Amino acid sequence: MRCDPFTAEIIAEAFRASAEEMFLTLKRTSQSPIIYEVLDCACGLTTPEGHLVAEAEGIPGFIGCLSFGVRSILRKFGPAHICPGDIFITNDPYEGGGTHLSDVTLVAPVFYDEELVAFVANKAHWTEMGGMAAGSWTTDATEIFQEGLQLPGLRIFHRGQPDRALLDLIEANVRLPTMTLGDLYACAASLRVGETSFVEICRKYGVQAVRDAMQSILARGRRTAWACVQQIPYGSYYAEDWIDDDGIGEQPLHVCVRVVVDEQGFTADFTGAPPQTIGPINTTRVGLEVSCREIFKAIVAPHEPNNEGLFDPLRVVCPDGTIFTARRPAPVSIYWETGAYASELIWRALYPVASDRLPVGHSLSVCGTILSGIDGERGPFVLVEPQAGGWGATCNRDGESGLVVAGDGETYVMPVEVCEQRYPVLVEQYRFNTGPAGAGQFRGGFGLVRDYRILCARAELTATFGRHRFPPWGYAGGASGSPNTIEIYYDSDSVDVGKPTLRAGKLARCPLRRHDLVRLITGVGGGYGDPLTRDVQRVWEDVRNEFLRPEEAASVYGVVLTPDGSAVDLAATTALREARRQSHGQRYP
Repeated sequence: MRCDPFTAEIIAEAFRASAEEMFLTLKRTSQSPIIYEVLDCACGLTTPEGHLVAEAEGIPGFIGCLSFGVRSILRKFGPAHICPGDIFITNDPYEGGGTHLSDVTLVAPVFYDEELVAFVANKAHWTEMGGMAAGSWTTDATEIFQEGLQLPGLRIFHRGQPDRALLDLIEANVRLPTMTLGDLYACAASLRVGETSFVEICRKYGVQAVRDAMQSILARGRRTAWACVQQIPYGSYYAEDWIDDDGIGEQPLHVCVRVVVDEQGFTADFTGAPPQTIGPINTTRVGLEVSCREIFKAIVAPHEPNNEGLFDPLRVVCPDGTIFTARRPAPVSIYWETGAYASELIWRALYPVASDRLPVGHSLSVCGTILSGIDGERGPFVLVEPQAGGWGATCNRDGESGLVVAGDGETYVMPVEVCEQRYPVLVEQYRFNTGPAGAGQFRGGFGLVRDYRILCARAELTATFGRHRFPPWGYAGGASGSPNTIEIYYDSDSVDVGKPTLRAGKLARCPLRRHDLVRLITGVGGGYGDPLTRDVQRVWEDVRNEFLRPEEAASVYGVVLTPDGSAVDLAATTALREARRQSHGQRYP
């Protein structure tokens, strides 16, 4: 029985419901807070050939990763050697993972009447995968062998039974075996839920209808993407930027992209990228592809459900062996820094013709943070989390404040209550970073400031805060935002901590002791438009909400308050703004 369009749409919605059910199962059963609190994971369904047809709303940084993972398993084992009840595991960044070793992909086949009809897959950040550093990523690794246990596409369940030897191997190589194996079983349970759901869909509608629905989803994705690409003005668009460093050296790295939109599709050319580095900011070709898919979808079809067809017009060009296309055994543990730049380069290049759907520059970096150590009461602990930051303004509104960056999408920050209950830390401060930056007709959103007081005898901090040296970009006269920064105050007993002992953008296993304070500061987004044209009422609202001091209102926006600070002095404001415009030739300095 062939599938009519109405039934195809019903089946497509059933696919998405299955993916969401997998996602919720993984969230509820996982052991790592970065999975069940932050939701650093993704779940989806693919065709028997490994083409994505449905995905739950996981992090955008995992868009398309699942299909690469499934196809890597198919290449290695072949359909003829895949059995009902099998589950495969991989975290290989170079072949099917595209990220780093902490992000583990599990893949299971779905059989109906002894026929392979689909694959279900998930990808999740496991807190511990071994390696030289607690938390399994660090900023000073020089080869992938230091970054954790590599699982190059292995059959971890065979016909429903776990491979005990592989489980023992994993258990022996991680610092938190109960948590790591708990995450493995949670991911396996998620796949079983997806498998059961998919079989029920086949039973209800028939295998042929399911096949037709899959092809209909992919065809619709292709049509939608090509139609949207044709709405972008044809042309060549260029952008360039600087990455702070590679994690080990201090030399900034120049990166660029040329985006060509024409009748051939959407091509992102990263030719000219620096060679792969000694430090671990490298990403792989799969990682580059996924980063480009992330921003491509945001530009052309942000509201369309994810599927492989949506990326049909996208072409990614880059030579091998660069920081975007690193080859084994290059370290990749903080790959997201470079992947985020790849995405934002396309974003920045196309901004002049896509300003109606994109903001200006945001804090960009995931600002990954690991606090680890041994607590007298809790034993070994590893706190792994992202930080939220400020987003750039748009052409018609202020930027969003305290929001996770584009690569983290649907994730959350770690709740203060969870941090204090599970780890030996006290969160003394959690507030907006309202530093004077990102000024414009529409200002950038505020970053965040989070303070951790160390309560155990010894601990270590590993963190990577990209855009530490090169702040978010503004547009049309809007000012740049502010950088992301880590500050450490050693042996500080008081809340008034004074000047930091250490300020940095990247740290690797930095030693900490009881009473030391770690301050994590994420940047303010870039501004849009001349600050002297900002609506006076908006400036006054920021002053009243204590986001802006009265003297900053005058110096940055040319808005003067009455002597008692209770209202705006409109006459003085008009005079000051006019004087500023004349002295700066209508341009904000």
